[in-house]
Amino acid sequence: MKKILVPVGSSKNAQSHLQYAVDFAKAFGAKVYVVQVFNVYTKAGTMIKVDYILERESRAFLNSHVAKIDTKGVEIITRTLKGELVDTIELICKNSKIDLILLEPRINSENDEVYLGKTSGKIVKQTNIPALIVPEGYKFRPIIYVLMALKSAIIKKEDALVPLISIKDHFKSIVNLLLVKTPHHNDGDFDVNDELKALITNTTYSENGTTYQGVLEHYKDNDPDLLCVVRRKRGFFVKLWEKNKILKKDFQSSTLPVLVLSGLK
Repeated sequence: MKKILVPVGSSKNAQSHLQYAVDFAKAFGAKVYVVQVFNVYTKAGTMIKVDYILERESRAFLNSHVAKIDTKGVEIITRTLKGELVDTIELICKNSKIDLILLEPRINSENDEVYLGKTSGKIVKQTNIPALIVPEGYKFRPIIYVLMALKSAIIKKEDALVPLISIKDHFKSIVNLLLVKTPHHNDGDFDVNDELKALITNTTYSENGTTYQGVLEHYKDNDPDLLCVVRRKRGFFVKLWEKNKILKKDFQSSTLPVLVLSGLK
């Protein structure tokens, strides 16, 4: 991982999150792209041009934001971009060849009861870019134990496992696999190919209504430093992703970083 994207909003956790991102990037020798996306809706006939003002204020905010953290020699590139959130995030990821998005659960100020806010939820749900959701106030530490939860181990998409492989190789992590048999289980779903098998130390089998329920049942026994799940149309957040916003009461491992891989198929 050489390029990491960090979207910034108005949350109280923004500074702590950016420090985690820098510490994480330092471990991999990566660059950090700090971005803020803004949009302007004006009435027909409005003569005041606000784009320049907003861009200037946004850039000043980002520069001030970066100045408050210990950059530790990491190269940080700031960008202010106008446009729709998801489309703009996808565009900069494509153009800058971003390897991973580091998200705080609530990019903008929201109710404390919220785990994954509307903005972060949109990015996770509507893009296909690998993302690491870092809990609020979480300090960087080596990722030694990883719990990877899947309902299907079939991998067809090239490079789908790259972020996990990078983490395992760098930290010498122990990756434990949880295979969850759901009502939608198909023959062959638990056939682990050689690429994934090479990453795994132990495998646990569970039978639950959803992968999410299987994680809630087993993650405390594994005590991982990182939970790894896969973005699917009907995947880990099968119920939770029906809305972009996720409440803490509905996701009880909100003190655990979550790596969301792009779809395996």
